Amino acid sequence: MKDINNILEQQKKFFQSGVTLSVDFRIQMLKKLKNALKLYEQEIASALNADLGKSDFESFMCETGQALSEIGYMIRNVRRFSKEKTVRTPMSQFAARSYLKPSPYGNVLIMSPWNYPILLTIDPIADAIAAGNTVIVKPSAYSPATSALLEKMLGEIFPPEYIAVVTGGRKENAALLDQKFDLIFFTGSQNVGKEVLRHAAEHLTPAVLELGGKSPCIVDDTAKIKLAAKRIVFGKFLNCGQTCVAPDYVLCQSSVKDELLREIILQIRAQFGENPLENPDYGKIVNEKHFDRVCSLIDAQKVAWGGKSDRARLKIEPTVLDNVTWEDAVMQEEIFGPIMPVLTFEKTEDIFSLLADKQKPLALYMFSENRENIRAVTERCSFGGGCINDTIIHLATSEMGFGGVGESGMGAYHGKAGFDAFSHTKSIVDKKTWVDMPVRYQPYKRGSSDKMLHMLLK
Repeated sequence: MKDINNILEQQKKFFQSGVTLSVDFRIQMLKKLKNALKLYEQEIASALNADLGKSDFESFMCETGQALSEIGYMIRNVRRFSKEKTVRTPMSQFAARSYLKPSPYGNVLIMSPWNYPILLTIDPIADAIAAGNTVIVKPSAYSPATSALLEKMLGEIFPPEYIAVVTGGRKENAALLDQKFDLIFFTGSQNVGKEVLRHAAEHLTPAVLELGGKSPCIVDDTAKIKLAAKRIVFGKFLNCGQTCVAPDYVLCQSSVKDELLREIILQIRAQFGENPLENPDYGKIVNEKHFDRVCSLIDAQKVAWGGKSDRARLKIEPTVLDNVTWEDAVMQEEIFGPIMPVLTFEKTEDIFSLLADKQKPLALYMFSENRENIRAVTERCSFGGGCINDTIIHLATSEMGFGGVGESGMGAYHGKAGFDAFSHTKSIVDKKTWVDMPVRYQPYKRGSSDKMLHMLLK
C-alpha cells in the first residue's frame, strides 16, 4: 500500500507539472512504446506461449500486431484529436467564441485481463498516453509470464511517475481500488467489474468497463453454410475459446442445423486436425481452475464432436454440443472456453423473443444473405458490436469504437473513441470585452427589451 501511495503521489506531481499536455511529448512516448513492442516481439511471443500456449503467428496476429496498429493510428491522428474545435455561438451570447477543448483526465488506472494480456494492456495505454494522462497498470496475476514481461518492458522505457506497473493478485487489486484515481479502465469479468464499479463509486471516479457475456451467433436459412462454418470455427476456438467477443453459442434456423453441424465438424478437422490436443498451434486453458470449470459444462450425452481433454497440459478439444436447451448448464454462464453449444429457432421473429430476456451481450454475429433479416436483428437486438457474415474482426480496427452495453460493459475505446474515453471535453465560451449586451442585466425593462430577448433566444 505504501509503494502504491508513493507511485500515485509521484504521478500526480508529474501530471500537475504539465509535461503530458504537450502533443509532441505524447507522440514521442507513443513512438517509444511502439519501438519497445518491436524490440520485445519474440519475448512477448514466448511469454504468451508460456501463459496461454499461443503460437508465434497467433501472438502477432491477435496481440502484438494489433497493438502496433493502434499505436500507429494514435501517432498519426493524436495532433488532430487534441485540437480545440470551434462550435456555433448563439446570437444571445454575442460577441463570443465557443469551443470544445479535449483535456486528459489525469492519473488513470488500467486493469487488464489474462486472455489477451498484451493487446488489452497496450491498447488502452496507447489511448491514455495519446490523451495526455499518467497511468498505473495492473496486469492479471493469471498470466504471470506476460505480466512480468510488461513490468520489465514498460519499466525500461517509462519512468514510474509517468507509467508504472503494479503486479500481484487480489491484495494489490484491492489496494489500488482504494485509491482516488481520475479514471479507472477495467477489462475482465462481470463479477469483478461490479466490484470495480463499487470502489469507483466511493470516490465518484468515472469508469470504463469492458466486460463479456454470452454473445450469440445467429445463422439463418439463407446463409452460405460452408463459409459460415469456417468463420464461426475460427472465431469460436481462437485462443482456445478464451476471447471476450468469441461466439458463445450458435443460434441456428432449424432447417439448416444438420448441414451447419456437418460443416462445423469438417472445419474443426481442417483447421485443427483430427487430434487437436496434439496441435502445437492450438492453445491451452489458462489454469486448472478455469479448466475444471469449462470441463464441467460439457454434457457427454450432447457431444456432437470433441469432448476430450488433458488436465496435465490444460488442453480441451474444440467441442460441439447438439440438442442444447436454454436450461442446460452451458447456457447459464459465459463459456470462455472451446465449447460450442448449438440451439435452434424456427423463424426470424423467434430470435427477438428468445433473446429479449437475456443479458445484453458484448457481441452479436449473424450469418445471412437476407438484408431484411439482417436489418431487423441489428436494429432490434441490443449488443455492444459485431459482424455480419463473420466473427470477432470488428474489434480489429481503430476506425470504430469497441465496447459493451448493459451487462457487457460501459464506455468504448480504440482510435478516436479511445482518445475520447481518456479525455474530458471542456465546453468553453470566450466572451469578448469590446461590447456588452445590456438586455440580461437588472433592472429589467418591458417592451423593447422583451422583444429583443425573444429575438435573441429564438
